[in-house]
Amino acid sequence: MINLETPRKFRAFVNQAHQVAAEMLRPNSRRYDLAEHEYPVELDMLAAMVDGLGASGTGSGAGASGVRRTEADADGVVNGSNLSSVLSIMEMCWGDVGLLLSMPRQGLGNSAIASVASDEQLRRFDGVWAAMAITEPDCGSDSANIQTTARLDGDDYVLNGEKIFVTAGGRCDAVVVWATLDKTLGRAAIKSFVVMQDTPGMTVERLEHKLGIRASDTATIRFDNCRVPRENLLGTADIDKGFAGVMQTFDNTRPLVAAMAVGCARASLELTRELLSEAGAEVDYDRPVHLQPAAAATYLSMEADWEAAYLLTLQAAWMADNAQPNSLQASIAKAKAGRTANDVTLRCVELTGTLGYSEHQLLEKWSRDSKILDIFEGTQQIQQLIVARRLLGKTSAELK
Repeated sequence: MINLETPRKFRAFVNQAHQVAAEMLRPNSRRYDLAEHEYPVELDMLAAMVDGLGASGTGSGAGASGVRRTEADADGVVNGSNLSSVLSIMEMCWGDVGLLLSMPRQGLGNSAIASVASDEQLRRFDGVWAAMAITEPDCGSDSANIQTTARLDGDDYVLNGEKIFVTAGGRCDAVVVWATLDKTLGRAAIKSFVVMQDTPGMTVERLEHKLGIRASDTATIRFDNCRVPRENLLGTADIDKGFAGVMQTFDNTRPLVAAMAVGCARASLELTRELLSEAGAEVDYDRPVHLQPAAAATYLSMEADWEAAYLLTLQAAWMADNAQPNSLQASIAKAKAGRTANDVTLRCVELTGTLGYSEHQLLEKWSRDSKILDIFEGTQQIQQLIVARRLLGKTSAELK
């Protein structure tokens, strides 16, 4: 049975992540929001510190890396890398979402590698900062409609196509690219490939200007007869294995994005409560909601919504650690946390008035940052569709 307290072995690590967020990320939050596309040099020192914690056995990464399914202990349960990752990400995104997404060697592509790579690939790509390239100009939510092709030619796959909205695509060491081996075979032929940044034929076309997470670079990347060694194909090239191996990545990364949303929403709630208190609207947990000021009653409603998102995120990560199928729970957590973060951050701006809307506080920034958390790694609508398919026992062809 899941225990809702932070596991004892993770408490020191989670506290360290919170200290980093408070002392390094949040103080630099506004600076890199205004200086879009400027690389946050402070993160190099932070990445070195995270590597040191991992090497010493006192940490397992402060970002989106290291999520790999492990077999549950026959004598109990496992609190592993999935749970530690979501707990640390919550703390880091309490500091700043964009800076967390800019962390070296903590990209969503690292989660893809950790999820489906062979042991040999795990060793070979150890220490590589990997972005994830899925979305295309004509393929957004329907990832099965990918048009980027991968054609086997001797010992290489030749990639052709264009990817957009690649987080950290301009700064990373490598990109995990989704491509199809044969368009006529549909989703079963879609595989993922690790393409190193300096590979001929791979070009970063531009960096996008964005509403939020402005500290993180978001790239458009073109592949023009880009040759990738066949051993860089993640998992197996066997089409009979289908799309499930590639999609398993989402079961591990969606709880991570949910954790980002939970952390961002928590930051907004905490600051809003402070500002309400200063204005004389105290939140009293010992009084019924209807006997409290309207602002306090609204705050309590938001906090309850946040608590639900938090618990669902823990559940999805815990199930992955214990080798339990969590596709349904990962989508529920992502849908709930993404929507909650949007609602909470915007309502916090409303509750705090001019303080929330101006740049004197970070509330307006958090409301901008939160929007992407309901979009990438599967939109709100796609998550609801996945949940409906799982609950009703329908295939993607039967329920579109």
